[in-house]
Amino acid sequence: MMDWTDRHCRYFHRLLTKRALLYSEMITADAILHGDQDRLLGFSAEEHPVALQLGGCDPAKLARATKIGVDYGYDEINLNIGCPSDRVQSGRFGACLMAEPDLVADCVGAMIHAAGSAIPVTVKCRIGIDDQDSEAALEHFVTAVAAAGCTSFIIHARKAWLKGLSPKENRDVPPLDYDRVYRLKAAHSELLISINGGITTLDQTADHLAKVDGVMIGRAAYQNPWMLAQVDREIFGDPDTGVTRADIIEQLLPYAQRHIASGGGLHAITRHILGLYAGQPRARKFRRHIAENACRAGAGIEVLRDAANLVEHGRQDCRQSA
Repeated sequence: MMDWTDRHCRYFHRLLTKRALLYSEMITADAILHGDQDRLLGFSAEEHPVALQLGGCDPAKLARATKIGVDYGYDEINLNIGCPSDRVQSGRFGACLMAEPDLVADCVGAMIHAAGSAIPVTVKCRIGIDDQDSEAALEHFVTAVAAAGCTSFIIHARKAWLKGLSPKENRDVPPLDYDRVYRLKAAHSELLISINGGITTLDQTADHLAKVDGVMIGRAAYQNPWMLAQVDREIFGDPDTGVTRADIIEQLLPYAQRHIASGGGLHAITRHILGLYAGQPRARKFRRHIAENACRAGAGIEVLRDAANLVEHGRQDCRQSA
């Protein structure tokens, strides 16, 4: 989710769900150590609970980045051993590190030491890579990393082909194997095992939760964020708040206004909300109005209001004519 789940995206998603754990985009340890930390790591208090996802392969650097993340107030530090992109591989991090479980264990051990008892350190990985995708290889990887102190794993139930497939193809071509993740959980009741990959509905989420401890949903929740508005009720059992999409827009306006007042552009926020009315009548008008107007110089929150009105007033007209 690099370039997707930034602070503006997370603020918007938190308006939809109070209970789901939100994750940052993957940020490399080097970027944190040598870049603009406030720009990379800053977030709003309303985003809690929120996890910082790191990329890297140097235990010392990851430990330093972890300590910085703890000091910024994140609720979890996650090491990404799942991303298959060429850029990530060239930096020797992401999914290619599944071939080096001892190095990952060293990284995780250093991160746990840096975090102390403040927050958990977790690992996101694949079920395997290339031809190294046997159940025994996954067992060896998880056992080695768990021995370093990690007790929580998020497992993308699709192996990664690091040579010959693009990151996009790696989301579709290798087959999903949920049963392998289920068996891993059954063999390791002492570990928290969450599942990821190809999960698009809350009904599917509930089915998985009968066999594992957690479910991570990425692109489906980004592209159709309204599903997050059902999470607290359907997954956590909270009462229905009755919030509407129009309510979410209204709640987002003060945040957008503050961002604009600080010199930011409206598009940085609106690019994340294009799917809010996905599947609804006039959703295309909503998306088009934002796409055509939010990027303009001086664009203000009226763009958001007008986009929502294109949908909401149309609904009222339909009800009146009926």
